[in-house]
Amino acid sequence: MSTQTTMSSHKQSPPSAIAAEKASALTQHYAAFIALTRPEDLPQEAAQRAMTGFIDTIGTMIAGRDEPVVHIVRQWLGAGMTGQLEASSSLLLGQEKASAEAAAWINGAAAHALDFDDVALGGHPSTVLVPAILAEAERLDRSGKDMLYAYLVGYEIWADLVSREKGSHHLKGWHPTAVFGVIAAAAACGYLNRDSASACQMGLAIAGSFASGLVANFGTMTKPFHAGMAASHGISAMRLARLGLTATPDALEHHAGFLKAISENNDVDRFLPAQALGTPWKIMHAGLSIKRYPLCYATHRIIDGVLALRSAHQFKAGDIESVEAVIGVAQASMLRNHQPSTGLEAKFSLEFAVASALVEGAVGLNQLTDQVVARPEVRAQFAKLSVSITNRNCPIEPAFSYADRVRLSLHNGSVLDSGDIRFARGNAMNPLSMEELEGKFLDCTARAPGVDGKRLFEQLTKLPTLGSIQQLKSQALI
Repeated sequence: MSTQTTMSSHKQSPPSAIAAEKASALTQHYAAFIALTRPEDLPQEAAQRAMTGFIDTIGTMIAGRDEPVVHIVRQWLGAGMTGQLEASSSLLLGQEKASAEAAAWINGAAAHALDFDDVALGGHPSTVLVPAILAEAERLDRSGKDMLYAYLVGYEIWADLVSREKGSHHLKGWHPTAVFGVIAAAAACGYLNRDSASACQMGLAIAGSFASGLVANFGTMTKPFHAGMAASHGISAMRLARLGLTATPDALEHHAGFLKAISENNDVDRFLPAQALGTPWKIMHAGLSIKRYPLCYATHRIIDGVLALRSAHQFKAGDIESVEAVIGVAQASMLRNHQPSTGLEAKFSLEFAVASALVEGAVGLNQLTDQVVARPEVRAQFAKLSVSITNRNCPIEPAFSYADRVRLSLHNGSVLDSGDIRFARGNAMNPLSMEELEGKFLDCTARAPGVDGKRLFEQLTKLPTLGSIQQLKSQALI
């Protein structure tokens, strides 16, 4: 009797919803796009944006290669998968090699270790895509053009997935870089391997079960670990599919699948077919935002505002009585460290961002150290900050407010107001010049012995014409 009652009271999906779910075939559409898209000509402007992602990520990877998280991951993987698979892919553009999976994990962790890598789509696409592509491209000996196109394919699927959600993944606790990155990396690797549509469909479905990463771990070593994990697992997902591992063919759009599981309020479009992929490329709209400061991107507009006011009015930190910052709700959720004690924690602290701008007049790699965070004159600024929340979201970058704003109240009674700051310098809508990008790259590589930053940058600008990734690697070392 009780069994019959349970069965009869179970709510079934209406026929229309079932029909729509069967018709959407989202995972299948993605797989067909990966497998069947073989253009003869790489779109120049889209390729230029992808090339920027490679330049910025390789720069931040070299800058972060000696960070503690990288040493830990190397030590951990050294006794694991590096000895089990072919050592085909370079670690940190050096002479040492490991399996593609291990190299992607280590390189991805290094690229994200300083939180200095580019931003788009609510996360950090290049810090996952570039390490995965570098590792697989070296194993397969692919060309620069292949690498750029693999990037565009991965970015395209990431962008389409993100566009289906109206809520904030950050507010639910998901780290989009890891959650979407693994699927995008699988897509890029499917393209590089010339995998069939059926293999790509299985690989994407497997990648959906690899997706993970928590906002709660921001400000710790686990955040950059997420990026390497996603890059590595994207490679693994496609390798497993090639070996015959099965998964649900509609795992991304299924009512108990990826999109439904990660949706903040179940406000996600699982049914709209993905039939316009690559026409035009989504990177042409969403772009890439290059960071000028090695902190969470949620701080950047406020930093721009404080530094601009400091330059214009020549005040000292001691002249400031209070600081009011206006930011978005998701930004406030990410900036959780109000009393940071280490450089790593300070990356997710608006208090430190403002304090460094006020005291140091800069917020760079030299400031993001335990020593600077511990300085009494820096810590004295933390209590001056108050944060106000705006609920107006940016339609281009939904994880951020439409505009940030900062007001500085001085002891003499005057108030300095930045006004609305729509886009940070370096944002896709307010981009850096190639000279400024080179400046950042050279700064990132300056502390790396054995690396000729100037020569490597020049070679990266020729990525579309490189016949083999080996030509790129040969330029990394002096």
